[in-house]
Amino acid sequence: MATTRRRRSRAKRKARSPIKIKKANQGKLRKTAKTKKGNKIPVSKLRALKKSKNPKTRKRATFALNARSWNKGGKRK
Repeated sequence: MATTRRRRSRAKRKARSPIKIKKANQGKLRKTAKTKKGNKIPVSKLRALKKSKNPKTRKRATFALNARSWNKGGKRK
């Protein structure tokens, strides 16, 4: 016998609220990476920052690497 899976339609999924980064913390990883504003931080730099001695820098780099894979479907309004 074949089992059937129940699938939720996209319309029924709970909408997630966007991640909010405090104004005071915005740009700190970019400053550590020494990347100009408006440019993406290269993956090679993020991987290097992930091995940093500073735990906050490691956390920010890990978050940035994970966030790169979010919302690949297109721009949200």
